[in-house]
Amino acid sequence: MQHGRSTMTRHILIALASSTMLSAPAFAQDQIELKYTVPSVPSDIHTRAMQVFKETLETSMPDRFDIQLYDSGSLFAQGADLDALQRGNAEMTYVSYQLIADAIPAYSLLTAGYLFQNPDHYEAFLASDLGTEFKQTVSDEMDIQLLAPCYLGTRQLNLRGDKAISTPADLDGVKLRMPGSDAWLFLGEALGASPTPLPFGEVYLGLQTGTIDAQDNPLPTVEAAKFYEVTDQIVLTSHLVDAINVAINNETWDKLNDDEKQAVTEAAAASCEWNNAQRISEEERLSAFFEEAGLKVSTPDVDAFRSHVQQVYFDSPRSADWPEGWVEKINALAD
Repeated sequence: MQHGRSTMTRHILIALASSTMLSAPAFAQDQIELKYTVPSVPSDIHTRAMQVFKETLETSMPDRFDIQLYDSGSLFAQGADLDALQRGNAEMTYVSYQLIADAIPAYSLLTAGYLFQNPDHYEAFLASDLGTEFKQTVSDEMDIQLLAPCYLGTRQLNLRGDKAISTPADLDGVKLRMPGSDAWLFLGEALGASPTPLPFGEVYLGLQTGTIDAQDNPLPTVEAAKFYEVTDQIVLTSHLVDAINVAINNETWDKLNDDEKQAVTEAAAASCEWNNAQRISEEERLSAFFEEAGLKVSTPDVDAFRSHVQQVYFDSPRSADWPEGWVEKINALAD
């Protein structure tokens, strides 16, 4: 009898062990893959901020995510990264307000020159009721979640040649490289230039060969991409305080539980906080750096530019799509 019980016990233990071994993969959580793709070069600040995102998320949730970082358009070229997100071929990228405006014309408001005043202004907007409405509409219509705004810097003009630039009239006929979206090209026109679409990776050669006369970017990007090597002057128009949003597609977002969503959001915010501090510090030193590199650095009649640019926007059909009262409400958030 004792022998029978021992044999039965042994069989039960073997069965339990086998069951545990067979079912173990069902209990183990597969890692969530996050392919994070950008067109920017490795030295650019917001490219480096991706590493901050990765390290923050891996610290808060060890082994939960398989975070893969791709820069320089090595996974998807500029212009294809958002498409890749929406198709599920990548999980994360940075999404500009200009791309959002192309998809949702009412939000071309957010791409208007001289609207936002500083990085804190962007954060105040996204934290407001307007920001909540904006993010929900983007989620509904573009199938992505906006997690945090990263300050790209205040955009300035960077030109070949020594032509003096004081007012928008001085940019007449200047082939100004802009990203290929409609919102960017319109801004180039509003500045008084002849906007020329060109992928970011071709800008250095375009300036070097004269295919384009100028490009506009924040000063840290001018340094990181070495555009100062093939240009002669910086004109501090300060025409756009620019930001891009860390974004994740809804397909991935909807798989996350509340704790994972919070961890991803906090990691995105941490990466943007690091990015913002770095960019502000860099902007403070770069005017002197470019002068030492042999470039002329000048400040035009900024009031003339502001007045002209804003009037072009308000006179255009696109302002008819802007949500009523938003300009005033966004202005008030800067107070």
